[in-house]
Amino acid sequence: MHFEIVGRIEGIEIIAVGGRIHDIMRLERQFGPGRWRKLKGIAQVRLANGRIRKAEVHWHEAEGVGRRKMKIKRFVSKP
Repeated sequence: MHFEIVGRIEGIEIIAVGGRIHDIMRLERQFGPGRWRKLKGIAQVRLANGRIRKAEVHWHEAEGVGRRKMKIKRFVSKP
């Protein structure tokens, strides 16, 4: 699903760090070593069809690498 974040991500929480991330080997192979963290938060997203919805988003990030593999986990409010 293609989307873009509109505004800020709120309520950011760390889900896992380092070896507690299931696909840490793939992240390091694809993007390089770093202190990888899996995070989640709530954001307004613009979907491919132009609609804007509030959604829970998950992503991986590492210092010096930035946000990678961002995805919508679920929509928070009704359309």
